[in-house]
Amino acid sequence: MTLFEIIILALIQGITEFLPISSSGHLLLPAELLGWDSQGLAFDVAVHVGSLLAVMLYFRQEIAQMTVAWLTKGFSKEQTTDSKLAWYVILATIPAVAVGLLLDDWIEMNARTALVIAATTILFGLLLWYADATASHKQSLDKITLKQAVIIGVAQVMALIPGTSRSGITMTAGLMLGLDRESCARFSFLLSIPVILGAGTLKTFDLLAASEPVDWSALLYGAAFSFVSAYLCIFLFLSWISRIGMLPFVIYRLVLGGVLLWFVFG
Repeated sequence: MTLFEIIILALIQGITEFLPISSSGHLLLPAELLGWDSQGLAFDVAVHVGSLLAVMLYFRQEIAQMTVAWLTKGFSKEQTTDSKLAWYVILATIPAVAVGLLLDDWIEMNARTALVIAATTILFGLLLWYADATASHKQSLDKITLKQAVIIGVAQVMALIPGTSRSGITMTAGLMLGLDRESCARFSFLLSIPVILGAGTLKTFDLLAASEPVDWSALLYGAAFSFVSAYLCIFLFLSWISRIGMLPFVIYRLVLGGVLLWFVFG
């Protein structure tokens, strides 16, 4: 890949990993519009590492508090808000991990098509609009319950279908359960940490087994640009989401889905 391709693909990964707009749909566009080749397994690992470092840096204080609380109070009867939240993140991650291990290969072979991605981009975009338009937006993250966390975790399973958007479906579920927009986003971002870590680890094992040649400069650039774009994306999204709502992202998803349908049927 050229440096320009590296920068564009890394920026796409970093931004779409956390916005509710579907990374799968965006990663199809460079190939469809510009005829670029696949970014490759090694580059995929690098940009995931960049995204993971960004979300962990942004939430470093929350992660530290949750970890300490979970280790000191997590196995006692005197649970704190932070220890409960740590448990909720762990438990909400299990459904997606279990289903992903069972169906990942099948999904990769049968569902990663432009038509599927276009359809899910539009469908789950409309569902996000409905959830945001009808939600009460009253409950803060420190009041989240085990039942709500598990439901959001089960909803996250749908993100295994390309085009759904992991952040999009978890925020949709959170809104439907009454969480305010910022709380939905924060819980979704916290949930992304074990998911990205797990996916990155599996891809790393695949990379080691494949023994493909590695362009280390491309990996470093990819990780760096993914990190910067992901961090800025998280910061700006949390700063703006309570004011702007989900409608701009819904409209964007509908446009993106329409463009992908044009590629399929045009």
